[in-house]
Amino acid sequence: MNILIIGDIVGEIGVKKAKDTISKISKEQKVDFVIANAENSAEGMGITANIYKELISNGVNVITMGNHTWGKKEIFSIIDNKEIIRPANYPQGVQGRGYDIYECNGKNIAVINLIGRVDMNVLSENPFLTVEKIVEEIKNKVDIIIVDFHAEATAEKIAMGYFLDGKVTCVYGTHTHVQTADETILENGTAYITDIGMTGPKKSVIGMDVDVSVKRFVTTLPERYRISNDKRTICNGCLIKINDDNCKVIEINRINM
Repeated sequence: MNILIIGDIVGEIGVKKAKDTISKISKEQKVDFVIANAENSAEGMGITANIYKELISNGVNVITMGNHTWGKKEIFSIIDNKEIIRPANYPQGVQGRGYDIYECNGKNIAVINLIGRVDMNVLSENPFLTVEKIVEEIKNKVDIIIVDFHAEATAEKIAMGYFLDGKVTCVYGTHTHVQTADETILENGTAYITDIGMTGPKKSVIGMDVDVSVKRFVTTLPERYRISNDKRTICNGCLIKINDDNCKVIEINRINM
């Protein structure tokens, strides 16, 4: 089984690039299942119902979110749909789900979304304790468990990888929008990468306009962020290859297109 994971989609230009990349890689690699992080897909903050429909109709099976989950009010019209999940360690009672189970080629795939607590400016529960509880609840019901850890600190992400090694199929990081070159299969068989990167305008500061971003750092004055209008695009992500017989990871490969 081949699982394609698309890094943080930024803006409409990122949505288009994601669709094109999914189409291309699906044909070349015979992709079975697609996960995409889309918390920045609507003007850099949140997701709309139209973007949700666009991604799902173009091959995305599961949309994960992050600290900008609630960036657009219309998220509440789609947040209970099975194809979209928000961080599982948001406070109890918050609308939506932090994970779900999906059937693909006779296998049950659990996708879990978590948010980090280090330098994230979001009030959330402990992601380690939250995911430990979820894994314990579902481990006998699923064949594959994929975890999107939306976090700022590399140390927190790496620690999560080791914490879940041997308990889940793959742990990958999102949020920083910069792809790391540390993809690996850990000692107990879990595929891991600290951050899979972003999908959107190439000349940008993590998707945002370069001049605006530089001005903010140089002057320390507030300046409204806007998405870069560079027409050149990148798509970052990773492709996980899993043995159909025992559901063990065979390879994890970075996508950079």
